[in-house]
Amino acid sequence: MKNDQVRLNCGVTMPLIGLGTYSYQNDRKTTESAIHMALKMGYRHFDTAKIYGSEPAVGNALKEAISDRRVEREDLFVTSKLWGSDHHDPVSGLKQTLRNLSMEYLDLYLVHWPVTLKPWARFAVPNEDEFEKLDLESTWAGMQKCLELGLCRSIGVSNFSSKKIHTLLDFASVTPAVNQVEMHPMWRQAKLREVCGDHKIHVSAYSPLGGPGNSWGSTAVIDHPTIQSIAKERKATPPQVALRWGLSKGSSVIVKSFNEIRLRENFVALDLKLDDHDFLQIDKLEQWKIMRGDFLCNDTTSPYKSIQDLWDDEI
Repeated sequence: MKNDQVRLNCGVTMPLIGLGTYSYQNDRKTTESAIHMALKMGYRHFDTAKIYGSEPAVGNALKEAISDRRVEREDLFVTSKLWGSDHHDPVSGLKQTLRNLSMEYLDLYLVHWPVTLKPWARFAVPNEDEFEKLDLESTWAGMQKCLELGLCRSIGVSNFSSKKIHTLLDFASVTPAVNQVEMHPMWRQAKLREVCGDHKIHVSAYSPLGGPGNSWGSTAVIDHPTIQSIAKERKATPPQVALRWGLSKGSSVIVKSFNEIRLRENFVALDLKLDDHDFLQIDKLEQWKIMRGDFLCNDTTSPYKSIQDLWDDEI
């Protein structure tokens, strides 16, 4: 197995660096252009979701690359996610995603959030009356059906806490292959990584740089003096240091940039070497979580405070 891949508990191999395709502007041409650039640089893992609105752009760009014989479908790893409004019927949700992508199968299908929404809910930030009680056992049964039908090669979860993982494992016939969560040097997920490791669930990091450039993100990670100092000493960039830290924990990282220079910079983080002193310095950084979910915020006036109980412990 290549050193830029990880073997999941189901036997499927996944590239350690993936390109996230969420974009607030959701400009199809920009997304497709970024994917073509990324393919030339060696990216083979592409991460999308129904709620991102980028599935058609991802599918079209990859279809063009396959048609032009620049890449084989078997060499690609495509991830998408089950939105809360499709928890009632994950098979239909995945079939729609495959139509959006113009693909016959996904390599990985994730439960996007441990949250069920009414079938007509369509927005990333739902209204209070759009939530339903989570029936995780039923949702996971549908995910397992997706796997049985050959619509995907592996299934997993996203934004699941340690407690949610334990709850799922109480009834799951198929252990999730992946838990994709926020993880970076200032939100290190030590407890969750331990729990997932005990059950051979791979942890994949989104916002591995702290989400700079996103409306909800921050530059606090890459601007931190410790990260800056290590980068200077290693003749690297702060983003490369942050990514190398995540990779050193055995995690994959989902980077998000459509800029050619940053795309290349992120990809070569695989080659960066850090030493024990560097890692010790990073492990002393304060903990700082940027995401509470698309549905929650820290504003005391937020209408979503009343659904805080949907998350019964920290991710």
